[in-house]
Amino acid sequence: MASTFDRKFNGDLFAALSVGDVYKVIDMCAAMPAGPLHKLTIHGDTVLHIASYHMANDLVLELLRMIPEYQFNLLTVQNEAGKTILHATASNNNTVEAAAEMLRRAPSLLTMTDKLGETPLFCAARYGNTKSFHFFKAEINRRLGEDAASLMGFLRRNNKETILHVAIHSFNFALALDIAKTYPMLIGEKDGDGMTALQLLACKSPRFKRRFEKFFIYKLIDWICLKEIASRVPILKNIKEKRFVIDSTKELATLLIENDASWEETKPMPTQNRVKLHRYGGGSTPSENVSTGNNNKINVTLPTPDSPLILATKSGCTYIVKEILRVYSQAVELIDKDGRNILNVAIQYRRIDIYKAVIEMKYPLMTLRDTIDNEGNSLLHMVAMKATDQLVEMDFRNPALELKDDLLLFESVKNICTSVATSQVNNDGLNATQLFVKNKEKLRIEAKEWMKSTAWGSAGFGLTIATLSFTASYTVPGGLDQNTGHPIMGGKPFFIVFTLANGLSLTFSITSLITFLFILTSSFQFKDFRRSLHYKLLLGLTLVILSVLMMMISFAATLILGNSSKKGQDWTKIILYTVSFLPVTVLIYTTTPLYYMLLKVFKEILGSIIASILPTRDVESRKIMQHRRLPSQAPTTISIG
Repeated sequence: MASTFDRKFNGDLFAALSVGDVYKVIDMCAAMPAGPLHKLTIHGDTVLHIASYHMANDLVLELLRMIPEYQFNLLTVQNEAGKTILHATASNNNTVEAAAEMLRRAPSLLTMTDKLGETPLFCAARYGNTKSFHFFKAEINRRLGEDAASLMGFLRRNNKETILHVAIHSFNFALALDIAKTYPMLIGEKDGDGMTALQLLACKSPRFKRRFEKFFIYKLIDWICLKEIASRVPILKNIKEKRFVIDSTKELATLLIENDASWEETKPMPTQNRVKLHRYGGGSTPSENVSTGNNNKINVTLPTPDSPLILATKSGCTYIVKEILRVYSQAVELIDKDGRNILNVAIQYRRIDIYKAVIEMKYPLMTLRDTIDNEGNSLLHMVAMKATDQLVEMDFRNPALELKDDLLLFESVKNICTSVATSQVNNDGLNATQLFVKNKEKLRIEAKEWMKSTAWGSAGFGLTIATLSFTASYTVPGGLDQNTGHPIMGGKPFFIVFTLANGLSLTFSITSLITFLFILTSSFQFKDFRRSLHYKLLLGLTLVILSVLMMMISFAATLILGNSSKKGQDWTKIILYTVSFLPVTVLIYTTTPLYYMLLKVFKEILGSIIASILPTRDVESRKIMQHRRLPSQAPTTISIG
C-alpha cells in the first residue's frame, strides 16, 4: 500500500501533467528512481503513459531523453490492461514524433499487444487517428513488407474483429475506406458475431439525403473553391465535413458491395405449404433437431447475422440497398431468419423509399409479393407489425398522421398483393385486416384524442375571431351621420376595404367553426383517418388563418381611416400598420409545422387519387396480379375503409 507521501507525490505529479507544467514534471521525475517509468496510477500507467494520453509530444520527448540507453528494454512496460507507452501514443495524432522515438529505442513495441490483442496500429484505427495509423502502417510495411500471414497479427484482435470492423464501429468511414483499399483481404473477414464489414456498414452508415447534396451553400463552396475560408468558418467547415463523410461512406459502400459476397448467404426460401386461408387446422413448421448423445434431441438455433441487404433495409440505408441491387440484382430474393424478404422488412420498418424502389422492379415484385414468413404473415400483415426496435430516429409524428400513413401504406400494399396473399391467415388465425385493427386500436384512440383536442383548440380560437368580427361590424369607423344615418367615411376607398375584410373575417371564422364541429362529431373510425379528417382539419386551419388575416386588414383599414386627416407622423403610421399584422405573423409561424404536415397529406392523397385514375403498368394492375380464385377461397376480409 502506498504511503501518504507517495500518494501526495503522485497527486502532485498527476496534477502537473494535467496542466502541462513541463518543468515541474521533469524535476519530479528526476527525483524518482524509476524516472519517467514511475507508475503513477492505480492501473499501472507510467508518467510516459499519462503524458502521451495528454498529447504532450514535447514533454514525452524530454522524458524519453531522461532514460539511459541501458534501460531502453524497460520501455516495454505495460499497464494492467497490457497497454504499452506506444499504445498510449496511438490514442491521438499529436504524439507521432514521440512514437517514432519510442520505436527507435525499443523496436519491439510495434508488435506488442494488449490483453485485447490490439497492437498500436489497431488502437489508432479504433480511435480513428489517421495520422498515427499511417505512421504505424508505414513502420509495419518497412519491417514486414507484404507478408499477409504476419500482417494479420496486426490487423485482428482476440475477438476476431479487424481494424476495418473497428473503423466502421467508430464511424470513421474515411479511414475505413483507406483500410479497405490497403488491406482488401479484410473485406470478407467476419468478426466474433459473424458480421462482415459490409454488414456493419449497413447498420451504421449515415443517411444519404438528397436535400443535403443539393444544399446551396455546399454547392457554392464547391463552385468558388473557398477551402481556406471554409476551414475558418465553423458552419461551412461543418458542411464540408459532413459532405466528406457521406462521400467517403458511399465510396466505401460501393467498394465493399463489389467485393463482399456475404449478400449470397440467405435462409431457405419459404415453401408454399405455409399458405393458410382459414384459421382452423393445424400446421407445422419444419425444425431441425440435434442429438445430445443420450437419444434425446433438442432444437438448436444458431444466431447468424442478417445479410447486408436486410440490415441496410432495417436501418434505412437506401443508398446501400440500391447499390447492392444495382451490382447484384438477384440479391432482392434474400430471406432473413424469420422467412422475410426485403419487401417484408421495408414495410415492417417503414422504409418507404426502399419499398417504392423494390416495387418499381417488375420481375422481382412478381416473386416477392406472395412471400409468407415463418409465422404465416403475408406482406399485408407487415403493415400491422411496425418494428418497435428500430435503429433509427424517433418518430415525432402526431398519432393521427401516423395512423393515416399506416392506412395509406395498407392500401398501397394491398394493391400489389395477390388475392391469396390478402386472404392469408397467420399462425394466430388472423388475416391482415384483423391484425391491423387489433394492433392499431390503441393508435386510433390516441389519434382520436389528438384530433379532438386540436379541433377544440382551433374552434375556440375561431369563435374568438368570429366574436370580434361580429362586434366590429357594428362599430363604424368615423361614426354615422346624425341626419342621414350613413357612415361619415362611407365614400372613402378604405371604408370599403374595412367592410369587405370584416365581412370575410366573420364568414371564414363561422365556416371554420362548422368545419371543426364536423370533426368533433365524427365517428373516428379507421376510414375517417385515411382522408376526411385531415381534409377537414386542413380546411378549418386555413379558414382560421384567413379570418385572422381579414380581421387584421379591417383593423389596418380602421387605423388608416382614423389617421387620414392627420398630417405628418408617417413613421407612426408605418409602425401602427406593421404592428397590426403581427398577430397574423405569429399565427402563421406557430401553425406552420402542423399546416405543412397537412399539406403533405393533401398532396399525397391527391397523388394517389390521380394515380388511381391514370393507366398503370401490368404489375400494378389488380386484375392481372390476382390469382384464380376457387369458389371456397373467396376472401373474407373485414374492410377498414
